[in-house]
Amino acid sequence: MPGRSDIDLLIAAAHGSGKIARRYWRREPRIWDKGGGAGPVTEADLAVNDYLIDRLLKARPDYGWLSEESEDGPARLDAEHCFVVDPIDGTRAFIDGQPGYSHSLAVLRGDRVVAGVVYLPEMGLTYAATEDGPAKLNGEVIAASETDLADADILMSKAALKPEHWKGGTPPEFTRSFRPSLAWRLCLVAEGRFDATMSLRPAWEWDIAAGSLIAARAGCTVSNMHGRAMRFNSRAAQVPGLIIAGPKLHGQITERMALAPGVGSSRP
Repeated sequence: MPGRSDIDLLIAAAHGSGKIARRYWRREPRIWDKGGGAGPVTEADLAVNDYLIDRLLKARPDYGWLSEESEDGPARLDAEHCFVVDPIDGTRAFIDGQPGYSHSLAVLRGDRVVAGVVYLPEMGLTYAATEDGPAKLNGEVIAASETDLADADILMSKAALKPEHWKGGTPPEFTRSFRPSLAWRLCLVAEGRFDATMSLRPAWEWDIAAGSLIAARAGCTVSNMHGRAMRFNSRAAQVPGLIIAGPKLHGQITERMALAPGVGSSRP
């Protein structure tokens, strides 16, 4: 089936991306500002993107294409399958010489993720999942944690702690942590190193497509910030925020949040 055969292609392409990125990491790559608040891009981002276009679309020429570093177009909306990639997720960390950047690669069928890989080359971490198999880290099955909000360690920005986002003010119980790559945050929750991740800001599909599948197959409830199922390959290429955690903790978070009127899960 497409998801099963595509996963090997994604893993190989992610590892190839890592080899290219490492040629530039900590070697002062050229940097540009995208403008409009979109942040920086480096020559490494563009080199990896060119490699992925060549590697993936040569292998699957009938697939659509959505990448942070490619001009978007309407053709992907009509494609049965679509690649969704972030050549380097965590570009600022990459520029700073931090190892916590990743390559995020996914395949969609319609509006659902059917295969996903997140690879951190400096750490030797390969997260992968298909729609009908377990989530894995370096070939070993991983699973999300089971905990309560009072004991949770949640990956989130400081902005999400503002009291207006929570019923009765910010819950004092949990611990807040942060990692630079959004794709990696989803995977850290999938492997149980952290208990949840959330964002109240719109998230680009290329940042979260692969990680959302990996988290779901690890047992997480995966939703947008309103507690509703995520759907991909939208015209805007964005998801309205995210909440990802084990089912019990996800319910507790959405119950406490002022922006979450209901709970819905996505389990691709």
